[in-house]
Amino acid sequence: MDKPGLLESEFERVVTAYGPAMGAGINVVPIADTPRSQATQRERRFHDLLDALPAAVYTTDSAGHVTYYNDAAAELWGRRPPLGTSEWCGSWKLYCSDGTPMAHDECPMAVALKEKRPVRGVEGFAERPDGTRVPFLPYPTPLYDDAGNLTGAINMLVDITERKRAEEQQALMTRELHHRVKNTLATVQAIMVSTARSAETVEDFKTALIGRIGSLAKTHLLLSDESGAISFGDIARKELDAFDDGSEGRIRLSGPPVELTSQLAVTLGMAMHELTTNAAKYGALSVHDGKLDVTWSVTIGAEHRTLDIDWVESGGPPVSGPKRQGFGARLLSLVLPGQIRAKTSVDYRPKGLRVHCAVPLPFEAS
Repeated sequence: MDKPGLLESEFERVVTAYGPAMGAGINVVPIADTPRSQATQRERRFHDLLDALPAAVYTTDSAGHVTYYNDAAAELWGRRPPLGTSEWCGSWKLYCSDGTPMAHDECPMAVALKEKRPVRGVEGFAERPDGTRVPFLPYPTPLYDDAGNLTGAINMLVDITERKRAEEQQALMTRELHHRVKNTLATVQAIMVSTARSAETVEDFKTALIGRIGSLAKTHLLLSDESGAISFGDIARKELDAFDDGSEGRIRLSGPPVELTSQLAVTLGMAMHELTTNAAKYGALSVHDGKLDVTWSVTIGAEHRTLDIDWVESGGPPVSGPKRQGFGARLLSLVLPGQIRAKTSVDYRPKGLRVHCAVPLPFEAS
């Protein structure tokens, strides 16, 4: 396809205006009057240079008809519009940054030509014939001859898809951070109130509160390390590793990798901490010969998956039901069902505590 070129003087103005933005070191050397053939060669070299640029560049005449575009522009538009008849821009359709349609005769290039001024800082979307949209930042600039007459304009379209994607990701992360902070503060408040109700002395309150806040912090640290996903096995190991003295079979953990959302991880992390603390104070982990088995599996139903967790203690002091409901019991019986729709059962068998917890999992988790 023949592409009418830029006048030599116009090209020099283009390089002056866009050279730094294109990231290219371009030296323009004035050339004296030469025969027609040499001028044609220079024009071809100008085209070759613009075609090699990664930025989309096109030109129009003073009436707004597209007279030239490089390969990057054709790629951005998703089409090769005919030269000399297409007006203002080669995009199939145009949209403003807010998604509303933009008429071609109101696009930045049209404004630059009609008002005879460069247009900057206006974002838009170019829709290709296949329906995909490309966000771009235009730099339309009018061009003049030596007498000051408007001869046309040049426009560079910068594809800002990656920038938009990064902005969306940043906004998503900010919303997630705000959500986590809000939930964490609510959890801390609930922990403080419940701990105050169950503690008999100030020292008991202090010890229990430090342990529970520490457990919450460990879970959030795991979430941070795993970029928002955490395995149930990691939660269990984080709580129980300190009580594993290396004795054969003292603590046994068994189950497949199961990733949890942040809400599930925080709630189950607190539950595992309460069970561990109870076992260390009154149950199997309070004596040398005590043993603990924690197993988990995943079953698949029609609407969701279910994480089944079994906590089984043995070899510890004789077990009897609690005289009053403490923080751990309320967590299992009220908090887990309310926050993550878990179903729990607690069996205070004399030979050891047994707890079963069934937690619904979304299908998109893995």
